[in-house]
Amino acid sequence: MRIPNYSFYNKQVIIKSSGKICKNPRDLTKAELFKNVIHRFLDYLRRKDSPLLDMFAQGTSKDEQEKTIINLLQRLSALPKERTIKTTPEFTNFFKDTYLLNQFVENLYDYWRSFERFLVCYPDNNKEMPTHTKPYRTFNITIESLNHLVRKVYRDICENITNDHPRIYRQMPAGCQVGLIVAIENWSCPPAPYDKLKDIHFIKQVLIEPPLIIDPPMNKRTGQFKKVDSNPLDDIQFSCEDWLCYPAKVGDLIIYLFFHNKFIGLGTALANLFELADDNDLKRKPDAVYAYGVPGKSLKKFGNLPTVFFDDEKNNMLVAAVPGSDDFGYFGYIKKMMLTLHNIIMMKRGRLPIHGAMVKVSLKNGKSANVIILGDTGAGKSESLEAFRVLGDKYIRDMTIIFDDMGSLELSKDGKMKVYGTETGAFVRLDDLQPGFAFGNIDRSIIMSPQKINARAILPVTTLKEVLHGYSVDFLLYANNYEEVDDAHPFFDEFHSVDDALDVFREGARMAKGTTTEKGVVHSYFANIFGPPQYEDLHEKLAIKYFKALFESGVRIAQLRTRLGIPGFETKGPESAAEALFEVISK
Repeated sequence: MRIPNYSFYNKQVIIKSSGKICKNPRDLTKAELFKNVIHRFLDYLRRKDSPLLDMFAQGTSKDEQEKTIINLLQRLSALPKERTIKTTPEFTNFFKDTYLLNQFVENLYDYWRSFERFLVCYPDNNKEMPTHTKPYRTFNITIESLNHLVRKVYRDICENITNDHPRIYRQMPAGCQVGLIVAIENWSCPPAPYDKLKDIHFIKQVLIEPPLIIDPPMNKRTGQFKKVDSNPLDDIQFSCEDWLCYPAKVGDLIIYLFFHNKFIGLGTALANLFELADDNDLKRKPDAVYAYGVPGKSLKKFGNLPTVFFDDEKNNMLVAAVPGSDDFGYFGYIKKMMLTLHNIIMMKRGRLPIHGAMVKVSLKNGKSANVIILGDTGAGKSESLEAFRVLGDKYIRDMTIIFDDMGSLELSKDGKMKVYGTETGAFVRLDDLQPGFAFGNIDRSIIMSPQKINARAILPVTTLKEVLHGYSVDFLLYANNYEEVDDAHPFFDEFHSVDDALDVFREGARMAKGTTTEKGVVHSYFANIFGPPQYEDLHEKLAIKYFKALFESGVRIAQLRTRLGIPGFETKGPESAAEALFEVISK
């Protein structure tokens, strides 16, 4: 396969390498990517009518400007200004105002770093040893070397212009922020239409230079995922060099996310949410495949919101697809579709999916409990876990997060109830966290659109061992984020019958928090639009069965009023609810 050197997608640039990378300043400044960045930067300055362009003589054509500045920077990467002027006198005028020239270079450097930058390391067919068998060495000779080289060229050029050295050095990832080692996998691929995916490279290892900040095209999700009657892959053609696969461990399932390079930032952000499948996992057939970023015209037959999935019973596999337009450029379309696929498989296996968060908490007074807080997006699940953390010094001896957003209940033949999770990370709203929390975890966070409403962070919160352990449950709480608290509506409002509990859970009421395009108090069946409504008959039978078993086993089922949707209670509400819950556990 021919591997192009680089690709630009809006704010993203992807560098593709099969083992070869610039080794010295000369290689870097003569690379086509360097010339392309200069070309883009000059166009950017012209759109702004920037005064930095004043260093060019009046009447100089665009092509001549580009050619001249590339030649000048190539020389300045190796020679100080005196020797540059001596060997190429035609550059003398550029040094009449060295500050202006230096500012041009500084702004060029900042312009390059304004892109979200990815390096994809493809197998070197000339080597016997695959790159992914020694990932640290591969990353060291690619990512680390490139970062060092770009900084060196930038600093050498500036020093050769000014004849001075910086007093302060900032070791930023000036080359690429994310490195991926990829390889072709001989996976258990069913016949057509799945054979189209056979030659897409799989991600084997990921390197992230934190903090990683990306700004996707969208920051909200719209609508539900729709079950369709035909395989969405039937009408899709894949250019395999434009796609990658993140094979994810979603609980005990293996789901292959195939994503277009246009969404490489969102695709690789999964590294903070789901474990990357290992070689043993890849020997088994995936439980589901998901193509994210397909041509929109291939899904037109499915309507105006073609976020669709198909239950391929013949191959015992689910398959999903979402278009590649900017309207769907939001991480929620990846995460929630994958969890939808998970939930459907769990229901078909007899488990009850839970849209919520679970924590194992041990209090300082010796009491402990395993608590599930169920609720739709913005209801206060993650925020309640954050409140637990904030109140930790006062109440908690130990706290373990089992899952942050989605899990499932399993009832064994002997009547024992176990709970399992899906993700090892959390996709949380920055607005609803304590101000210092995101910064305290910035060294391992992926931050999305921090300047926008519904800014998010993805960060690890638990381990796969905890996710798959299978814990018992003591409390199942519905997160009520829209009602005030009074004598008739306490923080902890316990149900005393299966029917009363099911009525509230079925209604799934919450105050919309801006995480989707919904507004006001909205309703969703079991606070979970990710599978249960599409398989309501199956889910209803499971819900009745499981709620009866929960009551019979002594699990306490209640509403927890978080007040997260009430203005002014975004932080205080979940904290007060958490304190009330601690009192119940203590008794």
